[in-house]
Amino acid sequence: MRFGLSLPQYGFSVPGGQPITFEAMALWAGRAEELGFDSAWVSDHLFYTFARYGVEHEPIAAIEPLTAIAGLASITHRIRLGTLVLCSAFRHPSILAKMATTIDGLSGGRLDLGVGAGWLEQEFAAFGYRFGTVGDRFGSLQRTLIALDALMSGSPATVDAGDLQLRDAPLRPAPRQRPRIPLWVGGKGGPRLLGLAAGHAEGWNGAWRWSPATYAARAAAARRACDRIGRDPATFRLSVGLYSLLGEDEAAFRAVFERGRDAMPGGAMRDETPTSWLADTLSGTPEQAIERVRAFESIGVEEIVVSPWVLPFSVIEPEQLDLFAERVMAPLRAGA
Repeated sequence: MRFGLSLPQYGFSVPGGQPITFEAMALWAGRAEELGFDSAWVSDHLFYTFARYGVEHEPIAAIEPLTAIAGLASITHRIRLGTLVLCSAFRHPSILAKMATTIDGLSGGRLDLGVGAGWLEQEFAAFGYRFGTVGDRFGSLQRTLIALDALMSGSPATVDAGDLQLRDAPLRPAPRQRPRIPLWVGGKGGPRLLGLAAGHAEGWNGAWRWSPATYAARAAAARRACDRIGRDPATFRLSVGLYSLLGEDEAAFRAVFERGRDAMPGGAMRDETPTSWLADTLSGTPEQAIERVRAFESIGVEEIVVSPWVLPFSVIEPEQLDLFAERVMAPLRAGA
């Protein structure tokens, strides 16, 4: 099993309410590399908001992911760098392909490119993007995947997909990785999304709360989608993002759970219990977390992206990261 870290990226992402900076992202990318994580991931919002948690809408600072990854590529050496996930509506696929290829070269071939349909309506409206229906956004995602697939094929790309037109478009220089930069589709794993992933991407990521049983059902659906188009399901890769709260023992876990619940905006976790949180996160004692990792591994998951708090892309209690590395990752890699 490989392990990734969701990097601090937003105004709520670091301890003490400090402003988010690239330096904070770089600090935790470097720390993740030191601790032995395999990858570090960023997401894609023009700003964030807690409106979904019942908090009055107030834009929260967000760092742009691709320029941040370009910077991280110059100060890391081993760890892979990925997007989880880019909003397809925010960048023309041709520009996205050029940016990704440049970053892949800067990083020495360490980029994973994840894309999704987008969901935060307020940012679309504020910055002049059409939000439309779910179908509209999935149409944008489909066109992006078709274009990226064609552009990274190694041959000049010609695409006729509605308002997206490419005519013998060359992607030069080519990506460092061969045969191409790995493409991931991120989302809840409905039939249309899994069909797009099966047709155009290396694999699918779902985040941030999944029980093994629920994820297994969607993984089986992904494999059926591969069968329908004649793709070998064994070539379809699976990753999952999971919240994680750990304690050395049950009492310590319950204490960190209470701190997380109390910190959740709008009291959104008021009805959550330790038991309900354990059901679909990577939490509890280290032994419980190891058991959960093995359950996902048995499904065919190759990588777990860890979010060591109750909100994604946050490192609020740094000791959580150390505990995960020392008591979960290390024993698993030692074969314990």
